[in-house]
Order: sequence, then C-alpha cells, then structure tokens
Amino acid sequence: MTFASFPSREHAGRELALRLKSMAIEDPVVLALPRGGVPIAAEVARVLHAPIDLLLVRKIGVPSMPELAAAAIVDGEKPELVLNQSVMEAAGLTAADIYSLADEQVAEIERRRRLYLADRKPVAVKDKSVIVIDDGIATGTTAKAALQALRRRAPKAIILAVPVGSSETLTDLGAYADQVVCLQQPAFFYAIGQFYADFHQLTDEEVIEALGAHQA
Repeated sequence: MTFASFPSREHAGRELALRLKSMAIEDPVVLALPRGGVPIAAEVARVLHAPIDLLLVRKIGVPSMPELAAAAIVDGEKPELVLNQSVMEAAGLTAADIYSLADEQVAEIERRRRLYLADRKPVAVKDKSVIVIDDGIATGTTAKAALQALRRRAPKAIILAVPVGSSETLTDLGAYADQVVCLQQPAFFYAIGQFYADFHQLTDEEVIEALGAHQA
C-alpha cells in the first residue's frame, strides 16, 4: 500500500523550497505550471525571495483526435509554439495548419493570464535561473513543451523542480533542463494524487489567492 508523502501542496512546497534554498541558486525566477503547481511555487518564491509568474501551456490537438497533441503553445513575453513533428506527419498536418489551430489556444492563454494575473506583465527570464514548478510529473508532456519553449528565451539555467515524479519521465526531461530536482521518485508510480493526502482540484480563486498572497 502506498501512503501519501505530502499532506498538501503547500506542505510539499515548503519542503521543496528548503531543498532549493540549500542550492544557493543565483537570480532565481519561479514559474508555476497552473493550476496545481501554483501553491507549491508560491511557497518556493516566498522562501527564495524570488519573483513568481505562470507558465501557461495549451495543447493543440489533432482535429479528428483532440486529445492527441500535434503541438503546444506556451505563454511568455511572446507565445512560443512547440511542434510535435511525428504526430503532425502522421495526421497530415502542415505548419500552416498548426498556426491556424493555435489562434484559439493563444486566446485562451491570454484569457487565463488576465484572470489570474490581471494587468501584470510577464516576468523576464533572460539570463535568470528559472525554476519551473508543478505538483508532480507523470507523463511529462506539458512540462516538456514548457521547457522547450523556455529554452528559446535565453535563461541562464533551467531547473525543473517537483515534489514527486516518475523516475523514467524525469530522466527524459533531463534533456530539456539543466537540472532536475525531485523530492520523491517512487519505484511504483501510478498517479500524482496518490502522493498527496489533499489533492483536490484547485479553483481559479485559489490560484489567484496564492499568487496574490505572494505579491502582498
């Protein structure tokens, strides 16, 4: 039987923050993958006295199979498109098709940024040590797109930091980050939620509150 490793996301965030603080990271910027990564990232940003922002990622699905990602659009000072060439070729999609399909997802990213962050401008990441945070890593699809897009923005270093994750997936993601920090890599990994006593679906209001508390 597997027992929860963390009582809550906030508790996991405090543990992760202590690990990251011990690394003496220079010029840190904390980016959260919403929604689940936000409470964790807020704790890390508080302990490290670092600015916090969101890294919003939207999947662009194949029209006939919306759950199959042909690309992803990643938020930032300028949205970045990450293509999945193998899926595109199998589905017969061109780059022009993807750009057309991306418009709706760009609009959704802009809507969510306004909702969560109001008029705040994205935090600059160039020449910074960027810490990308989620509540856990299972398949790593979203994190991979985020890391690929982030690399184009010329940070000094990219650190992927999570409380728990699949060791196999984290090894794969190591190719896209300069460093991977994970508190728990259990031998038997089924779902992120099994490692939290409280793993409720966060509301938009909780995301806004966590971000607002850090800014206060």
